[in-house]
Amino acid sequence: MSEREISPWLKQSLEFGPVLAFFVAFFLLKAESYPLLGQMVQPFTFITFWFVILMVVSMGILRVLTGHLSRMQIMTLGLVVVMGGLTVWLDDERFLKLKPTLLYAAFSAILAFGLWQGKSYLASLLGDILPMEQEGWMVLTRRFAWFFLALAVANTLIAITLSSAVWVSVKTFGLPLAMVVFMGLQYKLVEKFGLMDDADPASPNDQD
Repeated sequence: MSEREISPWLKQSLEFGPVLAFFVAFFLLKAESYPLLGQMVQPFTFITFWFVILMVVSMGILRVLTGHLSRMQIMTLGLVVVMGGLTVWLDDERFLKLKPTLLYAAFSAILAFGLWQGKSYLASLLGDILPMEQEGWMVLTRRFAWFFLALAVANTLIAITLSSAVWVSVKTFGLPLAMVVFMGLQYKLVEKFGLMDDADPASPNDQD
């Protein structure tokens, strides 16, 4: 089924709205505990529970409106549900803070394992939207493996040395900004190894 076009503003709201809602809720909820599923839980756990619900609803609406979810969106939703569920179950603020560390370290290890096998798992995930030569994918995958490892280390240091407010701010805005900057720095690589559409319009000289 082909993807239906919707307003870019609506699409961005559905994709990033839950994250912004998490950020706002953290600074608005001031009590030490909140009722959830018949027990009192920490604010982090309470917010995470509703963040997962909101994420599922948002992705469901996006699927209905566009008729499609990308592999990245499906993977992100799966990780949110699994890791968010663990956060609610454990009700431990430390686990929530170190969860990105576990994810980034896992991403780095998975990509490194693929490189060790001579494969690029990024190509399998993003090849449809970013056509590129295999050599380019291998270089990009290697860079991403190191980048995710750096994010894992950075998140760990921030989580254990700085306040929860700082950690939430960095997680919501700092880490995504780092990703945007990192992707921007890959422009030359994509330009060098990107596969352009060979179907160029016919020039006037080709027409009789």
